[in-house]
Amino acid sequence: MKTSKTKVTRSSGNVFSDLGFEKEEAEHLQIRSTLMIAIQRIIDERQLTQAEAAGVFGVTQPRISDLVRGKIELFSIDMLVTMLARAGVHLQIVLSPVERGAA
Repeated sequence: MKTSKTKVTRSSGNVFSDLGFEKEEAEHLQIRSTLMIAIQRIIDERQLTQAEAAGVFGVTQPRISDLVRGKIELFSIDMLVTMLARAGVHLQIVLSPVERGAA
């Protein structure tokens, strides 16, 4: 029986950095994806249709469709924060230093 050795690399904590994006872009993508996931959870928890979600977040239904389909490149951090605020969500930001040697 042949055994194969699989190489496992520990994550840096930012999947976008692990995928090779530049440090600054990886951080922006991580923040945007976290905000998009939060919006998706609100849609799911409130059992909103895309049309209803559009009303709650103050955008059009096609924008909700783009968000649900994960089109991260179409959303800025500012827009996502605005959408969450319109839904009555208070954001709390936690800043932490990057560990030495981390990406």
